[in-house]
Amino acid sequence: MTAKIIEEPAYRERVYVFRDRFEAGRLLAEKLREYAGRGNVILLAVPAGGVPVGYVVAKELSILMDVIVVRKVEIPWNTEAGFGAITWDGETVLNEYLVRHLGLTEELIVESISETRRIIRERIRKFRGDKPMPDLRNKVVILVDDGLASGFTMLAATKSVRRKKPEKIVIAVPTAPVGALALLRPEVDEIVCLNIRSGPIFAVADAYKNWYDLTDEEVTEILKKVEKLHTV
Repeated sequence: MTAKIIEEPAYRERVYVFRDRFEAGRLLAEKLREYAGRGNVILLAVPAGGVPVGYVVAKELSILMDVIVVRKVEIPWNTEAGFGAITWDGETVLNEYLVRHLGLTEELIVESISETRRIIRERIRKFRGDKPMPDLRNKVVILVDDGLASGFTMLAATKSVRRKKPEKIVIAVPTAPVGALALLRPEVDEIVCLNIRSGPIFAVADAYKNWYDLTDEEVTEILKKVEKLHTV
């Protein structure tokens, strides 16, 4: 499997191309127009940043949306970076090269994984409550985030979704580095990424003019809007 990559050539290698996550969602929806109104399509957004992007895409395309809780395993002395990721159902993917390069001990790895699982349980309670995950069998699943960094968080999400026997997996993100796309391309059927960048330094935030970390309350408010979309 080698995913087809759809990009916006005018945005290649550029920074500050999106006003905010909502605008990025509208632009992303244009590239996903073929999935509009299809009953077998479901969008799964990664909280927190993927929720506003996903909300706009789901609204524009009139498709179902839910959240997929997945979390990076943070490097103990640099919580902005991670050495792997864990999903809501326990799928764990570690960046073995980075683990070796950082010299992480088994004890540190176990502690970090344990803390990540605790955070995941908390986020499931906040964003899903008792609501079960949707049945993904024979569905077209669109995985949305506000951008990729290393790609390992999305890799964990795709491996978890793949076990649910979907018809097709599509990754849709506003921005990503070429390395993350190379990591994910063998794992999915299609990748839509508007702003692809290369070079030694990459930050998701650099694609946005207005960037900030969303609070749990903001995510919850958007998810309430999603519920209204589905009950109309």
